[in-house]
Amino acid sequence: MTVTYTARVANARFGGFSQLLLLWRGSIYKLLWRELLCFLGLYMALSAAYRFLLAEEQKRYFEKLVMYCDQYASLIPVSFVLGFYVTLVVHRWWNQYLCMPLPDALMCVVVGTVHGRDDRGRLYRRTLMRYAGLSAVLILRSVSTAVFKRFPTIDHVVEAGFMTREERKKFENLNSSYNKYWVPCVWFSNLAAQARREGRIRDNSALKLLLEELNAFRSKCGMLFHYDWISIPLVYTQVVTIAVYSYFLACLIGRQFLDPAQGYKDHTLDLCIPIFTLLQFFFYAGWLKVAEQLINPFGEDDDDFETNFLIDRNFQVSMLAVDEMYDDLAMLEKDLYWDAAEARAPYTAATAFLRQQPSFQGSTFDIALAKEDMQFQRLDGVDGPLGEAHGDFLQRLLPLGAGSMGPLGRRLSLLRRKNSCVSEASTAASCGCAGAADSSGVECGCGEPLLDPSLREPELEPPACPEPPAPIPGPTAEPFTTVPIPGPRAPAPPWLPSPIGEEEESPA
Repeated sequence: MTVTYTARVANARFGGFSQLLLLWRGSIYKLLWRELLCFLGLYMALSAAYRFLLAEEQKRYFEKLVMYCDQYASLIPVSFVLGFYVTLVVHRWWNQYLCMPLPDALMCVVVGTVHGRDDRGRLYRRTLMRYAGLSAVLILRSVSTAVFKRFPTIDHVVEAGFMTREERKKFENLNSSYNKYWVPCVWFSNLAAQARREGRIRDNSALKLLLEELNAFRSKCGMLFHYDWISIPLVYTQVVTIAVYSYFLACLIGRQFLDPAQGYKDHTLDLCIPIFTLLQFFFYAGWLKVAEQLINPFGEDDDDFETNFLIDRNFQVSMLAVDEMYDDLAMLEKDLYWDAAEARAPYTAATAFLRQQPSFQGSTFDIALAKEDMQFQRLDGVDGPLGEAHGDFLQRLLPLGAGSMGPLGRRLSLLRRKNSCVSEASTAASCGCAGAADSSGVECGCGEPLLDPSLREPELEPPACPEPPAPIPGPTAEPFTTVPIPGPRAPAPPWLPSPIGEEEESPA
């Protein structure tokens, strides 16, 4: 039933859509010709009554009515309301097609997970796919008039081979007042579990994959049921229909041609057929007809879904996949490009020009830059080679020397010394810890590397501690408690920075 014209518009050319205007099946002419003739007949009847039946006084009153209707008909927001409505209907129409239950993914999982070349294995695979097809038939006969006419009763489903008589008894004995399209899916799950117990399905992962595909198939059946149950709100459809009909009812009177001798504004021409009013009716009423056809695609219109075709196709393909094609493989052979470094399929004479076209690399591959624009620039803006040592950055931070910047300068000096290259000869002088060697020349056992004395920081003299104040004599005076002040610690090794958060003492 679907009208397909894709091949007619495969290539854009002059007047490409013009040839589609002559098609009748599925066309707007087939949908709208009755309404268009009805509108034109009423318009011509009013025009004839105005010209030949009304008296002069009645004509003047009718002319005022015409101008009134023409002035206020534009207040009806036809295009606004109709545009949103048709957009909603088309979106809903396509989503319903995406919910059609197709068994392709499910049959591939069945043929790959349910094993056995004997009749028992074959029976398992065919029964599983028959249950899936039965579920689709049950839901489609619930929403599609074409499928219901094909299978009006469960007896017809049994006679068609989708259900056995024993299964029909179980189906009818199940006490439920709701739609029972889901029952075959439960049978599918039970049969898959039995196949797992018998070893036809070899592990639980395969059973899990099979049930996941079944759930995806069942969810599509459920969505079809819900789309059929939950329609676009009736109030929206009524508003759109009233808007379109009331607008053209006003146009029947407001678009009448008046007597030019009366000198009315914009009524200097007298015609019998309102050409542009008919075109406007064709567009707006045709738009409403499009929504009317697409709002339920499971009917018998020209562009409704071919549900019976899908039932036949799905049933045949699924049985072929799980039965005749099970474990049916061709002999493995080397392909034509086995030894080719770059495999490329041949072209015919009609498509040979495509080989000359370069492959797409990206939209930025054709951008050209000047040579000077491709030079790397330093982030700090200082001229010099890009590979300058990182220690020079610390040197620029200490232009006045470490001593003039206080503790921060000494710490940066230690960091610079850490990043500098120290030769092996410079590591044979003194230990970095306090009291590394005594006057007798005994070596220190701390295990730290030794540095040249010239590289060590000079030790700072501890600041002089002021004497504690003398106690004030008196009968109630208590003696002061002297708190010892710790002496300066030995300097840390020069290759280690000071601990984070520890303040260094400034020289006295």
